[in-house]
This record gives sequence, C-alpha cells and structure tokens, in this order.
Amino acid sequence: MASNIEVTKNANESTANLIRRFTKRVQGAGIIPKVRKNRYYTRIKSENVRKTSRLTSLSRKAKYEELLKLGKIAERPERGARK
Repeated sequence: MASNIEVTKNANESTANLIRRFTKRVQGAGIIPKVRKNRYYTRIKSENVRKTSRLTSLSRKAKYEELLKLGKIAERPERGARK
C-alpha cells in the first residue's frame, strides 16, 4: 500500500499552493479511500482461537451457575429491563 507522493516547491510558488498540489496528488493516487476502507477492518479469527474462547466462556458460565446454585453469589439483575 506504500505510495510515495512527492511534490517540490517551484520558484515563486506559495506554500498554500504547494499544499494544494500535494492534496490533489494524494486524492489522485486514491490513498484516502484505501485508508478509510481499512480503518475498521478486523481479521477473521482462526478456528482454534474461536473454539478456545468459546470453551473458556462456557466454563466461566458453568462455574457461575454452580456458585449461584450453591448460594455463594447473588443473581445479577437483568440489564435494561423495564421496571
């Protein structure tokens, strides 16, 4: 994805004009749409990672239910429930 955009200042050229030319080159190269496309990209987790996380959550849930059954912890209130 590396794109080298380079502009050099011409004689009698203002800094604002130089920045404008640079911006036009960046837009022409299509860098900004590429960056925005990948901004919130998340990789798909591998099957082993998904299986491990699921087994961990299931064991945590079983442990919570067991402690709840034994009366060692109080039941969690429902989130967002109407009164």
